[in-house]
Amino acid sequence: MKMSLRLLGFILLSCLFLFSSCRSEFEIIRSSNDPQRILAEANALYKEGEYHKAITLYEIMIPVYRGRAEAEDIAYNYADAHYQLKKFISSAHYFKQFASTYGNSPRKEEADFLSAYSNVELSPSDKLDQTSSIKAIDALQTFINAYPTSPRVNQCNQLIDDMRKKMETKAYRSAKLYYDLRNFSSSIVSFENMLKDYPETDKEEEIRYLIAKSSFSFAENSVYEKKKERYMTTMDKCDIFLKKFPKGEKLSEVNTFVTKSKKELNKIDNNG
Repeated sequence: MKMSLRLLGFILLSCLFLFSSCRSEFEIIRSSNDPQRILAEANALYKEGEYHKAITLYEIMIPVYRGRAEAEDIAYNYADAHYQLKKFISSAHYFKQFASTYGNSPRKEEADFLSAYSNVELSPSDKLDQTSSIKAIDALQTFINAYPTSPRVNQCNQLIDDMRKKMETKAYRSAKLYYDLRNFSSSIVSFENMLKDYPETDKEEEIRYLIAKSSFSFAENSVYEKKKERYMTTMDKCDIFLKKFPKGEKLSEVNTFVTKSKKELNKIDNNG
């Protein structure tokens, strides 16, 4: 039993020694002031997937090799190491910086794409703010404009469609929330803005119905002085639905809004 414990202790100490030696070797190279040695180690670590350590060494070498032949590889590997670590804000910046600095590089197109794609990776779910999605769309469109014959164009177009779908869903959720909270004025504005921003939406029939219903509910709950104007607006909203969707699923209900609105308008007119 004693021998086993001694053996176990020896093994643990050996492992600790080896770990310390490896770490010490990295620290020795990092502080060596030998650019060639540091760069060689940075490249080796990058190839091995040790991106955190590679970044540490590349940061030391970037100013040392600025303007020299090695600078291009350093800049690209540095950007890609951030990308591999899913540090997409940084990778978007550094790939864009690479493409700007090395305009004649054969890797410029790839860097521009990865900069744009880093922004795609930052795009959140459709439940969250979509500012990153807008930025991603702009970056992808810039890539398409710069490389119209690139084999990446189809992928970029698909990614743009995906981003826009997310943004559309977010806009619908926001408008529907106003409706659910009975804030009918805001829901009308939000739904109509959505139709302007996403005219290709497959939710148009539902949205036109919700606009008509929101308008009718808004008129019903208005003070007397505002009712006439708002029932007339409801008639206009219903008319748009009926013209666009004469066989719509909500046809009967929208016709009811029209009938009731006319009735209320007649009452108002009769009351002078």
